[in-house]
Amino acid sequence: MPEIAHSFVEANGLRFHCAHAGKGGKLILFLHGFPEFWRCWRALLAHFGARGWLAVAPDLRGYNLSDKPGGVEAYRAKHLVADIGALAARFTQEKFVLVAHDWGGAAGWGFAIAHPERLSHLVIVNSPHPYTFWRELRTNPAQQKASEYMLLFRAAKAERVLSENGYARLLKAFAGFGSDVLGDEDRAAYLEAWSQPGALTGGLNYYRASPLHPPTPEDPGPEKLNLDPASFIARVPTLVLWGEQDRALLTGCLDGLEQCVPDLKVVRVPDASHWIVHEKPSRVASEIESFVGAGGG
Repeated sequence: MPEIAHSFVEANGLRFHCAHAGKGGKLILFLHGFPEFWRCWRALLAHFGARGWLAVAPDLRGYNLSDKPGGVEAYRAKHLVADIGALAARFTQEKFVLVAHDWGGAAGWGFAIAHPERLSHLVIVNSPHPYTFWRELRTNPAQQKASEYMLLFRAAKAERVLSENGYARLLKAFAGFGSDVLGDEDRAAYLEAWSQPGALTGGLNYYRASPLHPPTPEDPGPEKLNLDPASFIARVPTLVLWGEQDRALLTGCLDGLEQCVPDLKVVRVPDASHWIVHEKPSRVASEIESFVGAGGG
């Protein structure tokens, strides 16, 4: 298996830490979510790097070793979308494959909607399309309940609460389908990443910057928006891979997705959770490979 190398690249006015495997070949870019960083893709970087791809996983803005701009405004969707285009351009001028989970997926959906000409394929892992998530947050009490944690993450006290007792609440969040998905080595690496100055605030600012959150008496959230699905069409061949035991993002987020994604394949995995990348890396790799092709050369 190829060694995972590390570098820093300048993109969209920020300095990003990137892990990468493989040389030459087509770019496959992996985007993590909260509260993760590049390491969640370690197995997939090795897998695709060994098969002729240039596999790259950055720490997103605000995370781990990448720059952490101050203020909530810096984490709005338009900046996240611009980051993707600028990062990819540092590695290729050709179309590339984008694989994205959780908040990385939110940015990935935005990029595919805005810049379909840049992508050959989009792979989304347990990350709802903005239109279906807006709809579910407005109309589905079960999704509203499942998303209540977002209100804590948006609050001023979030950093204090989540860092208490050695980041106990964040570690507890990694209880997947049947067991904790982090081993001792991963746990130590995650604690180090969360402890980077400004990193916890950077990750939480994604929640604070987003209008998509459960409604409250003080903030109606999605009720302030009136989204038209016709404005959120992702015209890219798209695979959505979904662990059905996800406790935060329910399968209702998949309902009606085809109206926003004309070229869509959905793979539901009943015995996986939000952390399917950790639980079933071989399954994730094989589903991606069958969708995008076996070689990046």
